[in-house]
Amino acid sequence: MLEPAKTVELFHKHLDQKTFAPGDVIFEDGQKADVMYGIIEGVVELFVNGQVVETIKKGDVFGEGALVHEEHIRASTAIAKTECKLAYLDQERFLFVVQETPLFALSVIRSYSDRLRRFKHSI
Repeated sequence: MLEPAKTVELFHKHLDQKTFAPGDVIFEDGQKADVMYGIIEGVVELFVNGQVVETIKKGDVFGEGALVHEEHIRASTAIAKTECKLAYLDQERFLFVVQETPLFALSVIRSYSDRLRRFKHSI
């Protein structure tokens, strides 16, 4: 299984990046989604119903759920806690990387599953 940092390294082959300042909204709950993110540098907070449910850092991926659901709608809000450099993949490149690197897909699924388990235990 790929380590989280290795998962983000795969983004570098298909690298598009965005930089966010502390407090910048990366995406909002209910927003139409077209990309998932990998944290190259910085810290991001994920909010559900206005509450921080997780703080994620370098090497983590997020926003992948909206790419695999038909509606492509965000289920959380992501806000940069610190200066952040994020790599991102749109759905077409996401599907390409999944096809070419099955361990990437397993790593993303594990990240998503781990996040869900942590959320479940926090409520």
